[in-house]
Amino acid sequence: MSHNTFGHLFRVTTWGESHGPALGCVVDGCPPGIRFTLADIQTELDRRRPGKSRFVTQRREPDAVRVLSGVLAEEDGETLVTTGTPVSMMIENVDQRSKDYGEIARQFRPGHADYTYDAKYGIRDYRGGGRSSARETAARVAAGALARKVVPELVVRGALVSMGEKSIDRAHWDWDFVDDPENPFFTPDPGSVPVFVDYLDGIRKAGSSVGAVIEIVAEGVPAGLGAPIYGKLDQDIASLLMSINAVKGVEIGNGFEAARITGEANADEMRMGNDGRPIFLSNNAGGILGGISTGQPVVARFAVKPTSSILSPRQSIDVEGNNVEVVTKGRHDPCVGIRAVPIGEAMVACAIADHYLRHRGQVGEKAVDNRQSTIGDG
Repeated sequence: MSHNTFGHLFRVTTWGESHGPALGCVVDGCPPGIRFTLADIQTELDRRRPGKSRFVTQRREPDAVRVLSGVLAEEDGETLVTTGTPVSMMIENVDQRSKDYGEIARQFRPGHADYTYDAKYGIRDYRGGGRSSARETAARVAAGALARKVVPELVVRGALVSMGEKSIDRAHWDWDFVDDPENPFFTPDPGSVPVFVDYLDGIRKAGSSVGAVIEIVAEGVPAGLGAPIYGKLDQDIASLLMSINAVKGVEIGNGFEAARITGEANADEMRMGNDGRPIFLSNNAGGILGGISTGQPVVARFAVKPTSSILSPRQSIDVEGNNVEVVTKGRHDPCVGIRAVPIGEAMVACAIADHYLRHRGQVGEKAVDNRQSTIGDG
């Protein structure tokens, strides 16, 4: 299988399957001298880890990461320093239950990649979807944790802003609440938790599923990243977000809403600040104009479809061409969008790290100005 790699200078290859012995990633092109700890990687993996609440799959995976190459340990024994050689990270699978998928070994689950994999390769790993499983995204999160260290002052945060028919109240947005232990949804609105709990409990008990919309905000992005034609920053962010399992739509900044309003309403007007930096009076562009970052926060949203692994019988066919009814057993997320938050963060971080290195390689390190433009009232 080809196409397991993304990025140009910060280049990530992921490997492994849902029910194999392990999965992982190789990050090639990470600059030497980047300092991080194993805890920096593990913290992000723990945010994505399954089995943390009744609202996600009950597969019990510790997702303990091992760094196999590309680093040297400093004297404290905890700080690792990249050497410039490929950084390889591995996560073992310890709670596979392949027998859960025995009944569908010769059936195509509706809404899954089963049929298309078989049509393309003539063979598929039916155990949890194999390579097409969202289990693969653990490796992306590990790579994204390293990517965050590449760009000085970069902060990438994500939040779930809607689930099915229910949406947050943006007037109550609180970033500090997103990772609160009492918040199982990565929502920034404390008031949405009981609403989501009641809503998803009903979905879960019915054996069904529901989708979600995730918003990612990257701050500390220097102006000038990206290129105006075939290397747009928003183009690559959209591509990486679309590569996440179950994602069916991506928008940057104001996104599809821009098609409903006038040019006067959509344009981000500018004034010159007293410190010599431009002040943007709004950020409808999501921090990117003409494919190049403005210095404002980069904002992207993506839509995650309901998982097709549900208990309700669905009509399908088997490998012999017979009509069948499929019931998907096993342990599945009633809303896969919940755990997509740290995955989306990781992909945006990787895109920005890659463009940061590409920009530095083209115009020189001194041209990378990490001063942020501001949003203000002028």
